[in-house]
Amino acid sequence: MTDRDKHTKTEQINHGRRDVLRTAAVLGVGAVAAPYLIRTARAQAADLGAYTSAKINWRQAEGEQITVGVIPAGYFDNLVSLSQEFEALTGIKVRFEKIPPGQVRQKAMLDLSSKTGTYATVATDCMYYPLYAVNKWVEPLDTYLNDTSLTDPSWFQYNDIHKAWRDANTVDGKPYAIPYDGEMTVQVYRKDLYDAKGLKPAETLEQFVENAKALHDPSNRLWGAALRGFAGAGQNMYIYPSIFRSYGGNWMSGDKIQVNSKEATDSLDWYVDTLTKYAPQAVRNWNWPDIADAFAQGTLGAYIDAHSSAAVLNNSEKSKVIGKIGFARWPKGPAGKRVTSIWNWGFPINAALSPKAKQATWMFISWAAAAETQARTSWKFAGPVKRSGLNRLSIWKSPEFGKLLDASGYNFGEASLQSLELDTDVDWRPRVPQWPALGEAMATGIQAALVGQKKSKEALDEAQARIDAIMKG
Repeated sequence: MTDRDKHTKTEQINHGRRDVLRTAAVLGVGAVAAPYLIRTARAQAADLGAYTSAKINWRQAEGEQITVGVIPAGYFDNLVSLSQEFEALTGIKVRFEKIPPGQVRQKAMLDLSSKTGTYATVATDCMYYPLYAVNKWVEPLDTYLNDTSLTDPSWFQYNDIHKAWRDANTVDGKPYAIPYDGEMTVQVYRKDLYDAKGLKPAETLEQFVENAKALHDPSNRLWGAALRGFAGAGQNMYIYPSIFRSYGGNWMSGDKIQVNSKEATDSLDWYVDTLTKYAPQAVRNWNWPDIADAFAQGTLGAYIDAHSSAAVLNNSEKSKVIGKIGFARWPKGPAGKRVTSIWNWGFPINAALSPKAKQATWMFISWAAAAETQARTSWKFAGPVKRSGLNRLSIWKSPEFGKLLDASGYNFGEASLQSLELDTDVDWRPRVPQWPALGEAMATGIQAALVGQKKSKEALDEAQARIDAIMKG
């Protein structure tokens, strides 16, 4: 290390200590409301060695102020609680705005399309990057990753981030966001009830239905299975694509999107039939929290949804099934494929920002996605919610994270990791700029079939007509 490098490191640490003292002086009433958050922020902001070992100047955008949009969820709350650490490290002030899930996409698109630059970055659904990229609303991040003054590649280790999530945030070979948190869909089942009847977690969709039939007992408030049915591009169109792809369906027929093929109809028939026969009537309007809550209350035999719902199932204040839960991968469809979701929340850089603000935003993204921050918002976190959607393969294979996963239920860690490594499909949903409108058109058609308003083929034919008009427009 040169004398200049030593001076830079010392200056960073001294600045960090002064910032910690300043922030500690203004904590005030918050310490009473959430003391563990304050203790965590103070302790970890003072320990910057894991970050200053990177061969970059973290304070190169010192004095900048950025606004970051996130949804109100535990995995982001943990990050927000550590923001003093980031400010101490970089001298950049960060303001978080918590935006409800139903509004976050609209607010982000309004800001990006109007080029107001209100948000430096907003946690973004990976399906939106084709739209953002074609309009040049966000920055391609390869230049940031390849600039050694901004990124120390041996420290940041971009390729350690799950490949499926990196691919999902990539358009035409360029990354447009860095994954912070994500999930995969897994099969969740009542292991105690399965064991009592000699059942095994389903290997196929057909077996999933057989297991549901064996357990189904509505007169005793036990339904065999459930899948979310609520209409929305991120709701029933979070579940249906996995069924469709496992039936061998392809979204593209030549250069045209096709959603009313035989595979599409057959997969929607399976979805409708399974919910009609073995799920509570209300499931057609349930989102994932509703299904997780029902399972936690002991009224469901099995469901398939995000692995992150395990936090709800293991909430000691509400759950009645702790110690009775098993996990497995998505069952195979007729095409012999298991297809998990490829969801992640990523952070892009708003193209409307000034060069210095872009630099500051990259510092924030690098910090949030770093292995140390991922650990500090998970098993190292002092609060009650420990993140399970961490972005790095090395962490998933670490003994520390493994202990956290093992506590969630039988086979949770193995099923989740195998799903992520073996069952991901980057074309799980059609990756086109028109996705927001296309996804809603599909969701409406699926809902019409689920509630019995239309047969599957009729519902999909109508969705196809709407999608044809969208793609022409």
